[in-house]
Amino acid sequence: MTRIARSVFERQMTALATAGWKTLTLAQFSDCLRTGNSAFRIPHSEFLLTFDDGYAELAAHAYPVLAELGFTATTFLVTDFIGRDNTWDVRYTWRRLRHLDWDAIERWQARGFGFASHGATHARLTWLSDAAVAEDLSRSRQTLRTRLGRGAARAVAYPFGAADARIIRLAKEAGYEMGFGGVWEGGGHGDPLRLGRVPAYLWDAWDVPFGLRDDALGALGRFVAGVTNRCALASSVMKRLVSGER
Repeated sequence: MTRIARSVFERQMTALATAGWKTLTLAQFSDCLRTGNSAFRIPHSEFLLTFDDGYAELAAHAYPVLAELGFTATTFLVTDFIGRDNTWDVRYTWRRLRHLDWDAIERWQARGFGFASHGATHARLTWLSDAAVAEDLSRSRQTLRTRLGRGAARAVAYPFGAADARIIRLAKEAGYEMGFGGVWEGGGHGDPLRLGRVPAYLWDAWDVPFGLRDDALGALGRFVAGVTNRCALASSVMKRLVSGER
């Protein structure tokens, strides 16, 4: 469900560009957060576009579309699996999906695309001990800082969108300035380490994605996205069962 066709993506991004929308870099988005309290002063026609996991298909299909339109995006990388297959997940597809390698990441970073952390192993952090969470997040952050610079080490997207007060505290202690989850009401109540997002799913095929619509259809789409996002627990459970973990 967490995918859309290239033709749909291209049509959506083209429609937004034609309507005058602009994408923000992670640094620009961070500047918007510094306006104080929960008043995230992001203009209605600007948005932060993000991708989780960092699959190789992004460089083949999504990034070229965005570059042609003058758009950019931030991709959250599973740092232990860069250039490797997604064995951290249940095998839903005929073959394992490949993650971006460092060469592709560095090429697109040089073209203005951003990268940040999605953890080291894509583990569901809320199921780990404090020590394990701290190690996972710190290792991922250090890998990105060493390879891509300080800018890539400032933000994390919590795997499966799963984060509670403990995880948010540990992310802050690990050095992250921003934390992105799933569909959180109120955008996290002004906490830069609890930022909500609206995901795009297979059925989000209109010219303007549900997350950017301000009509009844947009409200319904965001509600469905929130319900679907909570179902991500199933993937974690299946992975445990398949691997024999207890």
